[in-house]
Amino acid sequence: MTETFKCSECDRSYPIDPTRWQCDCGSPLDLEFSPKFPIQTILKRKPDLWRYREAIPIKKDKSIVSLGEGFTPLEEMDLGGHSVWMKIDYLLPTGSYKDRGATVLISKARELGVRKVVEDSSGNAGAAIAAYCARAGIGCDIYVPEVTSSGKLVQIQTYRANLRKIEGSREKTAHVTMEAAKKAFYASHCWNPFFLHGTKTFAFEIWEQMEWKPPDTLILPVGHGTLLLGAYIGFREMKEAGRVKKIPKLVGIQSAACAPLFLGFVRGLYEPQSIRKSETLAEGIAIAEPVRGKQILKAIRETGGEILTVTEKEIGPALREMGRRGYFIEPTSAATIAGLMKYLKGKKGKEVIVSSLTGTGLKAVEKAQIPI
Repeated sequence: MTETFKCSECDRSYPIDPTRWQCDCGSPLDLEFSPKFPIQTILKRKPDLWRYREAIPIKKDKSIVSLGEGFTPLEEMDLGGHSVWMKIDYLLPTGSYKDRGATVLISKARELGVRKVVEDSSGNAGAAIAAYCARAGIGCDIYVPEVTSSGKLVQIQTYRANLRKIEGSREKTAHVTMEAAKKAFYASHCWNPFFLHGTKTFAFEIWEQMEWKPPDTLILPVGHGTLLLGAYIGFREMKEAGRVKKIPKLVGIQSAACAPLFLGFVRGLYEPQSIRKSETLAEGIAIAEPVRGKQILKAIRETGGEILTVTEKEIGPALREMGRRGYFIEPTSAATIAGLMKYLKGKKGKEVIVSSLTGTGLKAVEKAQIPI
């Protein structure tokens, strides 16, 4: 398996290098990689993310850093009279889907001989990167906005990462981290394409769990879009390999308080629009400047999808509804459920829909304390 970085804008290629995290033109990099899907071999392996070994860009098995992640339940449920399938990704080791990206990215860091990483995060990605660095014995500095939920901060510190709280916006946190990345490996969940080649396993698992068929529609949260883009990459790779006939329609959910992608989409534009960000319970998708915004909009349009927004008044009822069903999810996850419910109101005909519970409520207890 050969791998190269390729610019998402100017098509310039680069060899894989631990110091390289963006193109010289300033754009994010993609990964050129040829996956394989040997079904009979996959079926013989234990039920975890690494059962799709030939489709994950890590060369040596000894490089793999794992906490037993993957193959989360896919449960059918009724929402407003409609049957939908829910991937329960908050059951991953650190409590969010970000473990998918972290296990692959930190495995790559180990393979490249990296000894220290830096990462910026609103919480979940930082916790995931910190956990896998702890398992790998790799040093780790996590930069977070000062207003990040305390549960996520405690979790990051428990993994013995160096926690750096930055006063100001999520965007300021990213800029400070980029400066630190000049001297250390940037384990960024949005810039580093190896993270996306971990989140793409979300698609592989759904494919297998649905008897080797893709759903019609995926409804997922969108901040930096690492789950949505990962799912797109996964299904695109399977389509190119002849394993599926189509890529599901992608529907992204944003908070109305921070919706640069929605604004770009409804205006028919090809990049996110500048916004004035407001406070939102859904901190995990409160991203005013999504790094891969152009790619997100392109993937959604290519699949005939759309972007929906939800208000703070819609997030609370969705959080309570899932609690009544036995699911304790964080408000960002509840925003996705609110968006799913909105989508279902306009649904026509039969449609196989998959969504996800992306993060546990234990991540944001203070924000989940909405009056019953």
